Amino acid sequence: MATEYFAVYLNDHLAGATVAIEHLEDLQAAAKDIAPVLADLRADIEADRSELQGIMREFKIAESRTRRAGAWVAEKGARIKMRADDKATGPLRRLESLEAVALGIDGKHALWRALNAAAETAPALRARDYDQLAARAIEQRNRVETLRLEAAKQALA
Repeated sequence: MATEYFAVYLNDHLAGATVAIEHLEDLQAAAKDIAPVLADLRADIEADRSELQGIMREFKIAESRTRRAGAWVAEKGARIKMRADDKATGPLRRLESLEAVALGIDGKHALWRALNAAAETAPALRARDYDQLAARAIEQRNRVETLRLEAAKQALA
């Protein structure tokens, strides 16, 4: 297994999960009407992030401070951009935040599928049910899509 690539790849996804969780926290505070749904989604994404951290621990991969800092900067940049476009409780901000989370879930789905494929030739990766993790990502994505399309109606119609 190409451990350098593996470490970079997992750290990139860990940073992405952190950004998604921060987007959900902000959205929860602004969107009281859907806050319970967002809280459940955030808990699911936090559980998936813990799963990823478990893989990293098993392979003795340290969390990258550089990637964590890069994710922090990217999230703050996105937040500034969204604030410039619309107020915190505005419909465009909700739509853009939900799209950011949706893209993150799509990336997580790709992660689980990639690890499943790599497990075919790397027996050490076979300890997890990546099909089940990918199915969870699809279910999360479907939940976000319902919210995103409703937000699109409010923001764009």
